[in-house]
Amino acid sequence: MADWQDPEWVRFMLDDCETWAVVGLSGDPGRTAYSIASLLQQRGKRIVPVHPSAPTVLGEQGYPSLADIPFPVDVVDGFRRSEAAGEFADQAVAIGAKGVWFQLGVVDEEAFARTTQAGVAMVMDTCPAIEWRKRG
Repeated sequence: MADWQDPEWVRFMLDDCETWAVVGLSGDPGRTAYSIASLLQQRGKRIVPVHPSAPTVLGEQGYPSLADIPFPVDVVDGFRRSEAAGEFADQAVAIGAKGVWFQLGVVDEEAFARTTQAGVAMVMDTCPAIEWRKRG
């Protein structure tokens, strides 16, 4: 198992973190970000859409960037390609997030090193839906 799928960090984010900023979340129900944000809500999490057009999605006000969110965020969940994802890990650290989650297929080892060296938990290349399913 890769370091970036540390079971304790997965548990921490799924169990102890309440507010999830979902980078790349739009109002398109056909997109994976939408279905995962909906699942997060079903699991009692508050989702915060982060998208340049700042749409309201699933009843939650969106913001154009992480820096524009006017309240604390526990986890930054990134739906971006690997080559574009690292900047969001850096922004997550800058806003004081407790964790960063990169979805299935998204890996940036340098961002992982920077984020964890800053003391922020980080999970990559998996999905909350997969991890909850593993737990039963």
